Amino acid sequence: MRNLKDGIRSLVKIDFYGNVHKYFRGTDKEERFTNEVRILKELEKRGCTNVPKFIEANEDELHLVTSNCGSPAPNLSKKKSDAIFAKLEKDFGVRHDDPEPRNITYDEKAGQFCIIDFELSTLLDEPSAE
Repeated sequence: MRNLKDGIRSLVKIDFYGNVHKYFRGTDKEERFTNEVRILKELEKRGCTNVPKFIEANEDELHLVTSNCGSPAPNLSKKKSDAIFAKLEKDFGVRHDDPEPRNITYDEKAGQFCIIDFELSTLLDEPSAE
């Protein structure tokens, strides 16, 4: 596997099939792991398509496997990223508690911007269909 990020709070690798492997570390790692798994599963249930898909998780190793959501989008403006995060909250009831452009990728296959890193997110009530 190839390393994508080796930081204080996580080690992120990509495997041969393109899946993303995230190993949680640092403070509150158990809570952050549990929260990200819960949020990703709920977003899938709520029909959100511009986030990683949950594949599997190993609670003993704090290891999460998700689908790949493309590459970083370094030229994305703060205004555009704010709009993407606002849509996530309004349409899917998830507040991303680190709403920065670094948590947005671009998936060329899907032709869309995607949101990543849900370990510090808040699950709100599911929006009602209007």
